Amino acid sequence: MCKVIMIGCDLHDSTTVLMVADGPGTPVRKGFVTANRAGMIEWLHDYAVRRGAERIVFAYEASGQGFGLYDDLTDAGIECHVLAPTHLPHSAHSRKNKTDDHDALMILDEVRAHVLAGRKLPDVWVPDHQTRDDREAVRLRLDLAAQRTRLKNQIRNLFKRAPLALPDDFTKSGDWSKASVAWLRAVAAGTIGGLREGIRTALASLVELHEGLTVQIKTLDRAIVQLSRTERYAGQFRRLKLLPGVGTLTAMVFLTELGDLARFANRRQLAAYLGLAPSAFESGQNNDRKGHITKQGPARVRHVLCQAAWAALRVSPEWRAKYDRIKRGSKSRSRIAIVAIMRQLGVTMWQTARSPELTALLDEADARKRKEKTSARARQKGGRPSRIAVTSAQPE
Repeated sequence: MCKVIMIGCDLHDSTTVLMVADGPGTPVRKGFVTANRAGMIEWLHDYAVRRGAERIVFAYEASGQGFGLYDDLTDAGIECHVLAPTHLPHSAHSRKNKTDDHDALMILDEVRAHVLAGRKLPDVWVPDHQTRDDREAVRLRLDLAAQRTRLKNQIRNLFKRAPLALPDDFTKSGDWSKASVAWLRAVAAGTIGGLREGIRTALASLVELHEGLTVQIKTLDRAIVQLSRTERYAGQFRRLKLLPGVGTLTAMVFLTELGDLARFANRRQLAAYLGLAPSAFESGQNNDRKGHITKQGPARVRHVLCQAAWAALRVSPEWRAKYDRIKRGSKSRSRIAIVAIMRQLGVTMWQTARSPELTALLDEADARKRKEKTSARARQKGGRPSRIAVTSAQPE
């Protein structure tokens, strides 16, 4: 059996700590400046040569650093694993004694168990470069919407403290109308309300920030629409838009965050990934006890699924009937019911996006529309419509 170099890494913005071992013995600690990634890789190869190792297994926790380190290590021929932080062991003692060395050693223990005992590592799925790039605009759109909501709440709270109330036409969500924004600007300018200067100054700044975010959100919305029309997403996006409650943003968040939909073998795997599977408490005498959902996985997808679920309840009698059946007329079961609808909607979106039958039906519908338009133009020009065009225009 060839010797294996096993590395647990604790990665930060400025420093990188490695715990390196080639067996069950005491590991070697090595620190690097994070920017000197090439120097670290060179040292790893040299160390492997000195120890006579033919394989290097490297692991680190997924973080805001992204997958750049994974790319560089993989290109250098090093086996790299990016681990899910929520699936790593964290004791109460380790949480109170958290250091870079302890974290790197904990990850090294996982690598050792994988190499020496065959235990599976809690890897995250590493998306390709295009998926990572596509996520940026979609994620920024969600972040800016959250920032705008916070600004709206700040403006409302400002008026709660001021001797002036907001008009009734200010909505709790969505875009404020031009008239509403003009009223806020007039209050900030002192032409309405007669508020003191400090309040007006704060209000003017908040309104300008709100309007700036609104402009950027509209720009990103247009970019996301263009992204949905690319060859990479057009087919799946088109099918998802058939579902009630699923809008452009919901569909694109779902597609970009999940990436390769074929990596889920069944709906249970999908629900577990989305964090919509119930936690289990089954031990001893308790063999059928379920808890709250795990909330692991992409929170962004759960966020848009929640919005889409409520939208579906408003427009679809079928989804409303499912919700009412789960709720059983009890207000205390409202949250249980909406989470169940979120899970069912997520599974339905996954199945719909992967359905080739829907693609064939949509292609047939598009072909009929084109024929109808052609025959309509022919009638306008005085021509005689073809028999096929007339037939296709008849109700089915």
